[in-house]
Amino acid sequence: MAGIISYGAYVPYLRLPLAAIAGGKRTEGGPEKSVANYDEDALTMAVAAAVDCLRGHDRSSVDGVIFASTSFAFKEKQGATIVAKALDLRRDVLTSDVGDSLRAGTGALRAALDAVRAGSARRVLVVVGDVRMASPRSGLEANLGDAAAAFLVGAEDAAATVEAFHGVSDEMIDVWRTEGDPFVHAWEDRFVVDHGYRTNVREAVRGLLAKLDRKPADFTRLVLYGPDARSHAALAKELGFDAAKQLQDALFGRVGNAGAASVPLQLAAALEMAKAGDKILVAAYGDGADALALRVEAPISGLGDRRGVRWHLERRGEMPNYDMFIRFRQLLSTENDRRAGAGISATKHFRDRDYEISLHAQKCRKCGQVQYPHQRVCFKCFARDEFDHVRLSDRVGTLKSFTFDNFAGSPNPPLVATVTDVDGARLYLQMTDANPKEVRLDLPVELVFRKIHDAGGTPNYFWKCTPVRDAQGERTR
Repeated sequence: MAGIISYGAYVPYLRLPLAAIAGGKRTEGGPEKSVANYDEDALTMAVAAAVDCLRGHDRSSVDGVIFASTSFAFKEKQGATIVAKALDLRRDVLTSDVGDSLRAGTGALRAALDAVRAGSARRVLVVVGDVRMASPRSGLEANLGDAAAAFLVGAEDAAATVEAFHGVSDEMIDVWRTEGDPFVHAWEDRFVVDHGYRTNVREAVRGLLAKLDRKPADFTRLVLYGPDARSHAALAKELGFDAAKQLQDALFGRVGNAGAASVPLQLAAALEMAKAGDKILVAAYGDGADALALRVEAPISGLGDRRGVRWHLERRGEMPNYDMFIRFRQLLSTENDRRAGAGISATKHFRDRDYEISLHAQKCRKCGQVQYPHQRVCFKCFARDEFDHVRLSDRVGTLKSFTFDNFAGSPNPPLVATVTDVDGARLYLQMTDANPKEVRLDLPVELVFRKIHDAGGTPNYFWKCTPVRDAQGERTR
């Protein structure tokens, strides 16, 4: 039976206290939301979640990638192909984007399951990420958070098998964003909750229960979309579930409503604490509703090396003020953008995509020296054209030199430029998610896929380094 083999999650390092949005006093331990850094978007977060999901798995076994989001970087270019390239997957993988709905994540999961059951793919990677914006200082803005989740779907060694699926489709204008509009809009809350959220999710869940001939008490956990904490708990109770014992935390006040990634993120968190024999009911909302039932299997015990949701929640750094948040979202008028320009060369990007997006280096067949960028002659033994490609993106490196640049046009100066040693290769990388006070020589760093700039109106992606941290956000020495 097809199901989820592995899972991964990603929550940005930065948090914005909700009190800062209204200009109020910040309190220790108060409600907050997760905020993507200025060099992050839905795609880079999806790559990070996928890296977490694929730990311990052979990447060559992945036959497809489905990327779900409501906030794609491109309107006419597939995001899944960039994800596949960043993960250094096979060239013949199936790639597809699923978007334009809050239940795009469960739609992508169902498509992956159908592909595996039909035999057109053995393993499909589903990645879901969202970075949604609402108008500044609005109530909706305080409710939205940024996150991503990923699932490896297959028929063998599934940690959670999918027993049944039931969905309904409904047309109403409740939450929307039109072409060219940067902000998410929502109709009157009571109308949306009563006629959209409650009606559709209730129908989907009850339809699923009828298919399985089960009752709410038969499930260990309920993973439920919620527009807000109050409606979330109220609907769980209305459906007959015990909110205190069965309802999965929707992470309001810690992450926020992560859009299409909200339910997948909750599902990843539920799998973190699950044990064999548990039954999980998942319900997503958006232009209707989806409901699916999962049974946790014995292989779940072998997935303990995932960072998952808990690790990311504990690893956090607080944004100093609301102005920085709106500057990161490019909502604050500035005199100019020193990062602007004609944009990247499509020809050069095509020629160098293995080295830039997949971060391939070269390993000399004669002496074993790893070097980057590519060249024809080994600088150690001088062998000519004797190289094999090696992937560096999943390795840990060390800082060999660094510079603080206050004039580079970074939204969060100084820009930290480094020379980083990765398996003997020296890479010139920017550092992200780091305080200048913690930067030092020989600092252990990991590599993260990030956005470098949007010059010429085209997102340009490459790899950066960030301090290796433990779950409490402390750097690993």
